[in-house]
Amino acid sequence: MSRKPSPTGRAPRPAPKKTGAPRKANPRRRETAPVGRRIAAMGTGLLTMLGLAAVLVVLGAVWIYQGPGPAARSGDQTTVVLRRGASLPEIASSLEQAGVIRSSSLFLTAAQTTGAARRLKAGEYEFASRASLRQVLAKIRDGKIVRHQVTIAEGLTSDMVVDILMRAPELTGTVPTPPEGSILPETYQVQRGEDRAAVLQRMMDARDEVLDRLWAQRQPGLPFATKEEAVTMASIVEKETALARERPHVAAVFINRLRQGVRLGSDPTIIYGLTRGRPLGRGILQSELQRQTPYNTYLIEGLPPTPIANPGKAALAAVLNPMKSNDLYFVADGTGGHVFASTYEAHERNVAKWRQVERSKAAAQAGVAGAAKSPSNL
Repeated sequence: MSRKPSPTGRAPRPAPKKTGAPRKANPRRRETAPVGRRIAAMGTGLLTMLGLAAVLVVLGAVWIYQGPGPAARSGDQTTVVLRRGASLPEIASSLEQAGVIRSSSLFLTAAQTTGAARRLKAGEYEFASRASLRQVLAKIRDGKIVRHQVTIAEGLTSDMVVDILMRAPELTGTVPTPPEGSILPETYQVQRGEDRAAVLQRMMDARDEVLDRLWAQRQPGLPFATKEEAVTMASIVEKETALARERPHVAAVFINRLRQGVRLGSDPTIIYGLTRGRPLGRGILQSELQRQTPYNTYLIEGLPPTPIANPGKAALAAVLNPMKSNDLYFVADGTGGHVFASTYEAHERNVAKWRQVERSKAAAQAGVAGAAKSPSNL
């Protein structure tokens, strides 16, 4: 049987033979999945490495910031003075040169990162050996500078106070002698590089503050027209006794004398008229008792023209709130204190007792000296 030709004139293609063999996969599709997985794995590994590196960097930074710093080159601490107005790089350089920190660059980074860069304070600092960068930075940020002390004892003259200030090596500049009695004896905190004039002004301001407060609380009827007159009296009381418990009693004696028009008769005023308060190194001579000076209260009426020293708080308080007493006299009792009397006769008896104490002491000292020179002791 003949076949009908196709309309196109071409013979029809024979149908493919069906076989049981599977179709072959496209090799390009088979390679695509493993490559993607490898790229993903590589990315994950890279991220892990970066994460580990970041952790190591953080741990390293924490160790550098909080870990122990370099050991002190000598002793157990290092002193560094950071000048006023120093820049952050200068501060970092000073610390590195002193051996307080290992790296000025790390200090700069830490200061800027923590926000301490603009809060660093000048001054003298002491850093413990192996102090961490964090401890160093915190100390300078908080201004924990080394504090020095200047102690002004009660009863010193203003010349003596200036001598103390001029001998203080941590202070700078010069200072004139202030008026007598214008300084409050006290222990003052100072820092290296502080100006002596500024320290002196603090001492004078402190006296004004104390005097103003005590003056406002004074007993009524005191024989002082001004605060300065009270300071002058307090300076005499300060020099007459070193016992705080006696000052109100001594103040009462001099105030009673002032009220009754009796000369004060104070030995320290004689010494001030002779030496401006410098110690004589001996007893007062009879000729000096009679020497005319503006301060000799055995010869002048009332108070001397200025204080004879810088009285402390206790002496100022004693003069402005004296003890209630009728006593007009006192003399040493041989034990470091004084015995008081309201009449001249009683005072003379007390003076006689004091003379006996003096003679007994002189005899005892002579006996000791004689025993030291005895052949049996040679």
